[in-house]
Amino acid sequence: MSTDTMPSEEAVYDALRQVEDPELGMDVVEIGLVYEISFPKPGTVKVSYSLTSPACPAGPEITQGMVDTVRALPGVETVEPELVWSPPWTPDRMSDDAKFILGIG
Repeated sequence: MSTDTMPSEEAVYDALRQVEDPELGMDVVEIGLVYEISFPKPGTVKVSYSLTSPACPAGPEITQGMVDTVRALPGVETVEPELVWSPPWTPDRMSDDAKFILGIG
């Protein structure tokens, strides 16, 4: 796979919108799980993300979904998922649409 054309940060976020949290039925971007996208070296995308709780049973499924989805983008050879707990996820990180759907706020 060529690393000449790496996807943009926006393209990575768009791809991650295909990954759903199976418990909430919404994508990981809308619910605010994706904290940062970076490109540490050619061909590599690092996704810093969190989960709604450390005991989230869907954590491995969400992580694998993010890795598979981003790796499928042109120019991506390696995906480095980084699970972070600081700052902790809160419903405040959710989009307004997600809050509305879940009746929050």
